[in-house]
Amino acid sequence: MVGNNTVNNINTPKSVGPWRSTNKLVKIMNDSFYDLPCPVNLNAWWSFGSMLGLCLIIQLLSGLLLSTHYTAHEDMAFDSVVHIMRNVEKGWMLRNIHANGSSMFFICIYAHIARGLYYGSYLDKTVWYFGVHLFLLTMAEAFLGYTLPWGQMSYWGATVITNMLSVIPVVGESMLRYVWGGWTVCNATLKRFYTLHFLLPFVMVAVVFLHLFFLHEKGSNNPLGIESGTMCVPFHPFYTIKDLFGYVCFSFFFMYLVCVDPELLGNHLNYWPANPMKTPIHVQPEWYFMFAYAILRSIPHKAGGVYVMFLSIVVLYLIPSLHSGKYRSLCFYPFNQVVFWVLVGSFISLTWIGARPVREPYIILGQCLSVIYFSSLLLNPLSLWVWDKLLEYPKFCSSRPVDLKWFKFLAYFKLLKLVNRESSAREWANKCSKM
Repeated sequence: MVGNNTVNNINTPKSVGPWRSTNKLVKIMNDSFYDLPCPVNLNAWWSFGSMLGLCLIIQLLSGLLLSTHYTAHEDMAFDSVVHIMRNVEKGWMLRNIHANGSSMFFICIYAHIARGLYYGSYLDKTVWYFGVHLFLLTMAEAFLGYTLPWGQMSYWGATVITNMLSVIPVVGESMLRYVWGGWTVCNATLKRFYTLHFLLPFVMVAVVFLHLFFLHEKGSNNPLGIESGTMCVPFHPFYTIKDLFGYVCFSFFFMYLVCVDPELLGNHLNYWPANPMKTPIHVQPEWYFMFAYAILRSIPHKAGGVYVMFLSIVVLYLIPSLHSGKYRSLCFYPFNQVVFWVLVGSFISLTWIGARPVREPYIILGQCLSVIYFSSLLLNPLSLWVWDKLLEYPKFCSSRPVDLKWFKFLAYFKLLKLVNRESSAREWANKCSKM
């Protein structure tokens, strides 16, 4: 009997989990995507992160295919783009996908950043910092790509933007000559920009993996900004369905830009070949840089304008340090929600101002909106602190009915505490408690 039991135990197959959980290589991907525990209350704003991954893949594939027909030479670059549009099979579509893909990339990036600011995702500092690194790399990549068609706006945009290096003390002029490869934007500049434009995406992919690694290590934030360890669901099927729906909505708008109105977000001046002897009346970057360009031209001093423009972007690194609230999400801060939408409104308005001519009233409007942009960023931590202070009151008040006497008591109590009259505030609280 003992021998039979032993044989039966040996022959009994062990229960195993799904193949994706047993294979060591697949298990890494499975734990990062398929069975990844996610908070149960994530909303549609979290879909923009996965849309950014889709944008990156689209840009990598379309850029790789375009590179097989593009010629990085100042005499042939513009003609090679025309060749792609006219002679290459479906080349017009491929080029429109790549050109409008950058616009979709930045739409998703700005929505992703706005979601992080509203729901306090920046308190995961490592994840946030890698995200800001990615944002800066994407801006650099977009600028380099904008110069490659070698049209009028490409050439003069490259001239204006690279000239900003000259404001760097001591080494600025030397850096500018090194970037140009000569005394002005020339063929050497185009070749360098093309090389960097080809290599930077691989750096971006590496930073994306680091961004996701640190995100999945601690888990996603949620709209309430609270711990959600006991309220999680697997990523599939709950959030794959949401992301697929987001991809469908993304594709509708993207295909409209590609097939119906490919120049909606572009600039018609780039259909003229680059001419160093003829400066356009109004040199401007692509729409996704317009907010920074509007801030740049709002300040008359060249160096001051460049520094403030740069600050308007790198201020994102300071956001985690400026947080002063007890809660992560702005769901609990009504006044800060107003400040947030003022920030969004100033950003959109600056984007519109950047596309206007440099004349009144756009100059003064740009200056006012620049002040509002920075003021809303600085006002946010102050209003967080004030709101938390306003919600602090003695425990015995929680049982009192909310009436005019209650508001009168709370107003006096907060006023005394704000002017550092702690003893007077306690006396007032004890007096009211006996009423």
